[in-house]
Amino acid sequence: MPPSAIGPYSRRMLALANKVARVLAGPPQAALWTISTGPRFAGRHVVGSLVCEAGAWRLAWFAGADPRLANYAGPVDGDVEALARLLSARLGAPVELDSQPV
Repeated sequence: MPPSAIGPYSRRMLALANKVARVLAGPPQAALWTISTGPRFAGRHVVGSLVCEAGAWRLAWFAGADPRLANYAGPVDGDVEALARLLSARLGAPVELDSQPV
């Protein structure tokens, strides 16, 4: 379901559920997300990655990533949905973070 199809109440509930899950899961283990842009039907363009190792979060951008994304120097605290919304606002287009197996 595209983020625009989710109502504000559902977004808040999803954000709360994610926070509760992080607290119950304990310290984060290694995790990886790809960061992509572009319409789904035309194929997403992977522009970067988000990695969490031993509780440390790190963004990495690939060659050709839009400077509006690559110049982001704000906090990365594990709220992946909030980060996707923030990056989407910076880019002015949807940005999606997709969890990958580690």
